[in-house]
Amino acid sequence: MEHIRNFCIIAHIDHGKSTLADRLLEYTGTLAITENQMLDNMDLEKERGITIKSHAIQMQYPFEGETYTLNLIDTPGHVDFSYEVSRSIAACEGALLVVDATQGIQAQTISNLYMAIDNDLEIIPVLNKIDMPSAQIEEVEDQIIELLGVKREEIIRASGKTGEGVPAILEAIIRRIPHPKGDPQAPLQALVFDSVFNSFRGIIAYFKVENGTLHSKDVVKFFATQKQYEADEIGILKFDMQPCDTIGCGNVGYIISGIKTSREVRVGDTITHVDRPCLEAIKGFQEVKPMLFAGVYPIDSEDYEDLRSSIEKLQLNDASLTFQPESSMALGFGFRCGFLGLLHMEIVQERLDREFDMDVITTVPNVQYRVFTKKGECIDVHNPSGLPDPTYIDYIEEPYIRASIITSTAYIGNIMTLCLDKRGELIKQEYISGDRVEILFDLPLGEIVFDFYDKLKSISKGYASFDYHPNGFRESKLAKLDILLNGEPVDALSCLTHISNAETLGRRMCEKLKELIPRQQFDIAIQAAIGSKIIARETVKAVRKDVTAKCYGGDITRKRKLLEKQKRGKKRMKQIGSVEVPQKAFLAVLKL
Repeated sequence: MEHIRNFCIIAHIDHGKSTLADRLLEYTGTLAITENQMLDNMDLEKERGITIKSHAIQMQYPFEGETYTLNLIDTPGHVDFSYEVSRSIAACEGALLVVDATQGIQAQTISNLYMAIDNDLEIIPVLNKIDMPSAQIEEVEDQIIELLGVKREEIIRASGKTGEGVPAILEAIIRRIPHPKGDPQAPLQALVFDSVFNSFRGIIAYFKVENGTLHSKDVVKFFATQKQYEADEIGILKFDMQPCDTIGCGNVGYIISGIKTSREVRVGDTITHVDRPCLEAIKGFQEVKPMLFAGVYPIDSEDYEDLRSSIEKLQLNDASLTFQPESSMALGFGFRCGFLGLLHMEIVQERLDREFDMDVITTVPNVQYRVFTKKGECIDVHNPSGLPDPTYIDYIEEPYIRASIITSTAYIGNIMTLCLDKRGELIKQEYISGDRVEILFDLPLGEIVFDFYDKLKSISKGYASFDYHPNGFRESKLAKLDILLNGEPVDALSCLTHISNAETLGRRMCEKLKELIPRQQFDIAIQAAIGSKIIARETVKAVRKDVTAKCYGGDITRKRKLLEKQKRGKKRMKQIGSVEVPQKAFLAVLKL
């Protein structure tokens, strides 16, 4: 155990975590680097250049006559995948805090750092990208000293591109990060920190042994479900999985035991032996709280069961995804899914399409509201169609977040305006160093789930970084905006919004639908309504057949008679005619 080190790499987006991980793997001879970001093995990660999943890999490194086992976990940097980071941190004793020398400390750096400190991890600060012409080495080192209170010589200068500083990082990992503490003789306790689904071998769980030792062919059980399995194959995580006979205390590995149903493996669960079980489970990580909810429906209603199994398999690999069944008048049966943010929602949609070949429609994302009725009951509403009748509602509360924005002083004015437009409330602003300032705002979560992040990036020319955490509920004046087609409400397009935004949003939705709904033989009225009050209307005009074409000359009454007959037919058609809303129209309105 003295020769094992478990560590993760944490940083803000684009500060060079995955590139630095490549250099560590190359330097220790673990694998030959054939392309950038070797650990990002998903197509989506390669295309977007971001890390979505945390990746564990083991390295062997000889140092001062001894061989050390280093278990590295590379983590994502984006705020939407912070749950991946928290799970990785739970399986480590130390962390490399990577800061980009050209950008300095940013919001995600701070939030990931606090997460690591809460778990008592040893922090090694690394200044990355020192080979760049625009690197501000001294200034950024000052920021790190101010944030962490370390000595200047403890900060390692490195470059993930050229490999400079990598030997110093490996030496610091061995000298500074403590080895795992555990009792190899105690009953087995292993923390499950990730799992994947393999269509041939069932579910593969990744774990870290806290106490005891696990042997191949042992009979084990999972604490949460109390289900028993035989460990068919255990092994360590190199670039591929490498089977071995025993995994000792403090080490990280995988277990395959032919589990087929995804409900039986929970991330954060404890694995123990059946004949000599441990008395209590390891304290896992907190349950994830979804930030926004959206309905996910199969395009073809026959694919409902396939969609269920796809989401269950995806949930194994992405424990922050939550779902429950729901149905909609317009879209049939589907699921109400909880996501950590808009990027997370987009990635889940893409993965359903690529990995499981599922075409889905996603409804307007919304957040969870609390509705208090006049009887004093409190109802959680994730979906506008679940809102009680307005006459029963006393008041509605919406979730707020505490947002931390770090930017340079040149953009303060624009950012303040943006936050105040989103009904934000300034808490405080403080100068971190030089011309960098941290602004704290309380904002309604419903306002930031759509376009806040994009707008923030564009008004600050990409120099503002953004991080947030939930901050309770507050009473608010909210209205349910319904879209009616010929007087019939379309439940998939209804949304809850603040009174001040309702009119503009209703008008925009009506205009968009008018462009996209095909013309019928009768007029289609598209209306936006709050309760019984119509706030916006557009009409798709009828396609009119020329019934008088066969009349040559003669009296006007002959033409009038044909027109009257057509009018009666149209009236009847309007009573029984239903409006088809094309797929394209749904998606376009959701993009609003």
